[in-house]
Amino acid sequence: MTELPSGARTMEHRHSSPGADQGIQNQGTHPTPHGNHAAKPGASPAAVPATAGSAGDDHTVHSHGQHAGHSVAMFRDRFWLTLALAVPVLFFSPMFAELLGYAPPAFPGSAWIPPVFGTVIFLYGGRPFLKGGLNELKTRKPGMMLLIAMAISVAFIASWVTSLGIGGFDLDFWWELALLVPIMLLGHWIEMRALGSAQGALDALAALLPDEAERVTDAGLETVSVSQLRAGDTILVRPGGRMPADGTVSDGQADFDESMITGESKTVLRTPGDPVVAGTIATDSSVRVRVSAIGEDTALAGIQRLVAEAQASSSRAQALADRAAAFLFYFAAGTGVLTFIFWTLMGSVTDAVTRTVTVLVIACPHALGLAIPLVIAISTERAARAGVLIKNRMALERMRTVDVVLFDKTGTLTRGEPELKEVAAAGTGTAAGQDAVLGLAAAVEADSEHPLARSIVAAARDRGLKIPTADGFTSLTGRGVRATVDGRTVQVGGPALLRELGLQEPRSLAATTGAWLERGAAVLHIVDGGTVVGAVSLEDAVRPESRQAVRALQARGIKVAMVTGDARQVAHAVAAELAIDEVFAEVLPADKDKKVAELQGRGLKVAMVGDGVNDSPALARAEVGIAIGGGTDVAVESAGVVLAGNDPRAVLSMLDLSKASYRKMWQNLVWATGYNIISVPLAAGVLAFAGIVLSPAAGAVMMSASTIVVALNAQLLRRLKLNPAAVG
Repeated sequence: MTELPSGARTMEHRHSSPGADQGIQNQGTHPTPHGNHAAKPGASPAAVPATAGSAGDDHTVHSHGQHAGHSVAMFRDRFWLTLALAVPVLFFSPMFAELLGYAPPAFPGSAWIPPVFGTVIFLYGGRPFLKGGLNELKTRKPGMMLLIAMAISVAFIASWVTSLGIGGFDLDFWWELALLVPIMLLGHWIEMRALGSAQGALDALAALLPDEAERVTDAGLETVSVSQLRAGDTILVRPGGRMPADGTVSDGQADFDESMITGESKTVLRTPGDPVVAGTIATDSSVRVRVSAIGEDTALAGIQRLVAEAQASSSRAQALADRAAAFLFYFAAGTGVLTFIFWTLMGSVTDAVTRTVTVLVIACPHALGLAIPLVIAISTERAARAGVLIKNRMALERMRTVDVVLFDKTGTLTRGEPELKEVAAAGTGTAAGQDAVLGLAAAVEADSEHPLARSIVAAARDRGLKIPTADGFTSLTGRGVRATVDGRTVQVGGPALLRELGLQEPRSLAATTGAWLERGAAVLHIVDGGTVVGAVSLEDAVRPESRQAVRALQARGIKVAMVTGDARQVAHAVAAELAIDEVFAEVLPADKDKKVAELQGRGLKVAMVGDGVNDSPALARAEVGIAIGGGTDVAVESAGVVLAGNDPRAVLSMLDLSKASYRKMWQNLVWATGYNIISVPLAAGVLAFAGIVLSPAAGAVMMSASTIVVALNAQLLRRLKLNPAAVG
């Protein structure tokens, strides 16, 4: 099969009888939506995410860092228990009762309720913070967990000293401790739930695979677990059944629901030779499929790896937040020491301890540490659910700064498959004459499996033409096809067919077909009984979505460019149809990255959108590399973003998400740092002379309120609608 013209090549129209070369033709006609994301040889097992067992609150979200080994359920359970214990601690606390003006009931042992319950709160509820603080101390990487641990430890020790009557101190901080620990747990619960929702994208993908499959053997069908399948096995997929592995249809045909991969609600017909993907659904018929990839080698597992990598990847903004948290630790520790020394020298050890604890609590960088990762986690999850897989967080951050989007043409802006554009009839320009020519061509092509033939037949049906019945179909290798229509011999083919028959184009056709050839179209002539009666032109079909994508980008002030290896006339015809700003034509695959460098040399920041095969150097060189249609392993390695579908409008989703997430990052950073800058001096007692004293409990409430504000602000990203069909 010869593809659509590239460069100055001329399309030869070669056909095959039904079934011949079917696999090759269908492979070209129905490309897999995302290619092969198989793990690379030698890849670390850690790079492949384990399949999540159950969705919901029981996820262990982090495998490293401050929440290592912690789950949403753990923080949730500890929060509710410590909250229940905090109620009697507060109620029986003399200081709390004095503040609210009531007298707690007195009975034997009532005085020990706050110390006993407070100790349980400290040991059980505070354990994650104590463990995390110890780890930060061991690694010499101080952060918010260490500050929380210091705060609750000081409150715990001081309260026990008071309860035991040691030294005559009046440092009853049980009620502050009872408030601080549950509020801290609540803040972490909110954070973990948000981060866990991003993990939910992986769970949703993992849940798409069935547990069992029907394997075809010499003895018939046998039901086996998916783990028992091997490449080369043949399986039966019944109507409504999900594909347990990647493979190729070997027998039968069915409409497949591939929305879980592409986001498209319309089903796709898959026939023998067509690739099918794990997790997709055969909606209407049974098919037999030869397995090509299982388990971690499937495209679905590849998408899972992409999402997992996105969750684990670091970014410049995150590094900034980490440095700010480390600085805040030393700032808080230094301020705490100075506060203790100052108020001790002023003669009030109680005030010194109280205000030192408050400083440590109020300076905790929980909100700061939450500001960036929570935004990125939600952004990544939202993008994944919209079919935009962010492999590198830097791509998300850089996208908002892009000045020009450089699209590869074939398979990106165009479908990469032929579409009938025009019909011309010899000696007449009437619609009836054109319909008659197209009807003859469709009758001859009806039994052909060639992509050009399919396009001709589809066009005739779309126009509502009655296609005559043909028989005696014959494929003329390298020249065209022949069949008998109403007792006449009709042939359809390119220049080689005319040369073989010794025919010349009528002058009435020559000017028209010449113009078609100049813009790179494939031209086929229809010969009826030895006379050329007309011609049709077929060109690489421009995606309707491409027009919307180009217009929307330009409306946002972003320049649109196109790069292709096709001849200039072909490239400029597509560029004119889409109103593209700049065209690079006749560019060899190895030179596409030079065009990216050329644009960058003008001071422009470039997002490159390609299929991820020949475009890999350009994808890697651009500020943002975007592989459309999933591409291949090369796309995964070269691009920072992979679009699960083939819709170029998804680039707009990426742009909108980048801008929205950047705004949220800075809003959260400003809130978190501003809160600390204002609160720490108050906690140190700089306004004590005016009677303004910030207690540890008030500090805990204010700090956790800041955390909740940051978390809720990040959650507002969920209102962003990433719908490619709604771009404008």
